[in-house]
Amino acid sequence: MWMLRLPALVLALLTLAACASNYVPKGEPSIYRDLAKPGAELDAAAAASVISGYRASNGLAAVTLDPALMKLAEAQASLMAKRNKLSHDVGKPFTARIKESGFDVKLAAENIGAGYGNIAEAFSGWRESSSHNANMLLKGASRMGIAAVYAPNTRYKVFWSLILAAPDDRKG
Repeated sequence: MWMLRLPALVLALLTLAACASNYVPKGEPSIYRDLAKPGAELDAAAAASVISGYRASNGLAAVTLDPALMKLAEAQASLMAKRNKLSHDVGKPFTARIKESGFDVKLAAENIGAGYGNIAEAFSGWRESSSHNANMLLKGASRMGIAAVYAPNTRYKVFWSLILAAPDDRKG
């Protein structure tokens, strides 16, 4: 009796598989959202998820978004966009900026970038650069801040700042 039902079961599974292959998600994942246009917003939680997943695949702890680091990253990306200059030292050096940020820092690193149109491109670019990759894989980092600022009148169109850090648990 079950042999008679086997063809019907196979046909049902093939029909389901065909339907599944035609599935089109509603909207693209936010890591592919074009940030080189007015009003586009970075999905910081998605960026943290991508970076945390990458860190996990390399045996490292996840990072969570930190308000002070988010503010610091936003300020750096905004200043680079305003001055149309890609530099860690466009305002003050990173070490001075992080000390003044209110984040009790134990260790920290900063990646900057320009011209990446979305999170996926920025992540891939940083991963392909040995120094930027080392920052994303900073051992002991547990917090992060990220920003992307649209600058339409510049060559790059989008300026990025990513900060990975760990708080100094001995303080406060």
